[in-house]
Amino acid sequence: MAWAGAALALIVALTFAMCFFALNKTAAEAQRLTVVIDAGHGGIDGGVVGRVTGTKESEINLAIARLLQERFEDAGFRVVMTRQTEAGLYGAATSGYKRRDMQKRAEIIDKSNPAMVLSVHQNYFPVAARRGGQVFFRADSAPSHTLACMIQSALNEMPESVRASQPLAGDYYILNCSDYPSVIVECGFLSNEEDEALLLSQDYREAIADAVCRGALGFLSSSAGA
Repeated sequence: MAWAGAALALIVALTFAMCFFALNKTAAEAQRLTVVIDAGHGGIDGGVVGRVTGTKESEINLAIARLLQERFEDAGFRVVMTRQTEAGLYGAATSGYKRRDMQKRAEIIDKSNPAMVLSVHQNYFPVAARRGGQVFFRADSAPSHTLACMIQSALNEMPESVRASQPLAGDYYILNCSDYPSVIVECGFLSNEEDEALLLSQDYREAIADAVCRGALGFLSSSAGA
């Protein structure tokens, strides 16, 4: 029955190895930083629309958010998307849907315990000449201000940038609903024809995602060294 003893020993060894791998995998996953990426709007709430094409902001937001997801996951982060489809987060499209939508986003953020929250949006302004990326942060959050500065600098460095913008304090629900470092990244103005054309380009969306990711990683690097 020597073979039985050998087989039992092999099973015990394999079981131990599998448990060791599982424990180490769990520990490694627990150490991964989480980034929440929030694609603004969705469903019946399409946000603003392009001046020329009428493209909904919500569609562009989701496309750029997915590109950001790819970049952060490739860099080893755990990514939580508040919205992964064109649908909103409000359930039934009845009265109070916007409030329910925002509350659901807040719940997702709270459960995720993220290192930061990046909310992707597109801008609109009555003066059509206004263009470029603009980052907003909560005024009383120093980490959010630092994160906003890092991302704004990366956006300003893009070849397509027409002027150097400064991050702005903003009183918005997604910034106020938690104390995690949070920013709203307005990637461009859909009220401007040039920005609209860029935002409909896959190459530019990729470049925007690269810039936002670069700024966010700079923030995390500086925070780790603090």
